[in-house]
Amino acid sequence: MPIDARQISVAIPTYRRGEILLRTLEILSRLDPPPGEILVVDQTEKHPPGVERELQRLDGAGLIRLVRFSPPSIPRAMNIGLREARGAVVLFLDDDVEPAPDLVAAHAARHGGAHAAVCGQVLQPGEVPDLAANQHPRGEGFGADIDFRFNGTEPVEIANVMAGNLSVSRDLALSIGGFDEQFIGSAFRFETDFARRLVAAGHRILFAPEASLRHLRLPSGGTRSEGDHLERPSPLHSFGDYLFAFRHARGAERPGYLLRRLVRETCNRYYLRHLWKLPVKLFAEIRALGWAWRVIRRSGRGGGA
Repeated sequence: MPIDARQISVAIPTYRRGEILLRTLEILSRLDPPPGEILVVDQTEKHPPGVERELQRLDGAGLIRLVRFSPPSIPRAMNIGLREARGAVVLFLDDDVEPAPDLVAAHAARHGGAHAAVCGQVLQPGEVPDLAANQHPRGEGFGADIDFRFNGTEPVEIANVMAGNLSVSRDLALSIGGFDEQFIGSAFRFETDFARRLVAAGHRILFAPEASLRHLRLPSGGTRSEGDHLERPSPLHSFGDYLFAFRHARGAERPGYLLRRLVRETCNRYYLRHLWKLPVKLFAEIRALGWAWRVIRRSGRGGGA
């Protein structure tokens, strides 16, 4: 049986995006039906005075609950959202989105049954809903849904999620340890890691295209605060992908995936045109690879070889 929309807590992790956050909150205030609460998990060091005043006003009026912490970490922000939420279901949204008016109702309608998590449709800039998006080969095992396209139009069970439009059973998410805070920087693949652990625990995830929003994909702030992975090579861009592979890949899948990642990131048109930048990029990738391996060795969660 579907749950009541008032059982849903919306949680918005945010970092250095005060202006667009206020716009998103204004849109959320018009959702019909509204969620039970809106929790803003703010990692921003300091907002402009006008933004700060408005956030304080909304918090004081009980229209949002404002939680602050530092240093920034998207998995930690989401875990704080899980722990602080009062609802049975937590709906995570990015801070730069335009949700459909019935977004909360669409998520609520899909909970209360067989699924521990529901991932809604996410339309990136320039994208439209695509009937064929979820009909291409989706892989299996380690490769299942790695490149799942979240602009599809057909409901389907999945093994990957996008955290910018994701509702989860609070108790079940906490029971598997929430989101892994070892994913740092841009935290690439932390969502996929969460999905795989949820499925491994015997739970099911549904892609529900009717729960739709448009992602504005701002070029700054949020997980893009680390800069462009081509222009500003850093181990923080690739670390999460290598960590994910060490943790979940098995047998020949692991070296194959690691090698493809390394080749894809260094042997591309950008570096063919900027050969003088290639050594720095290669060094960053090797550092990220070694860093991820050391984390796995320390945690003892490397899986099969």
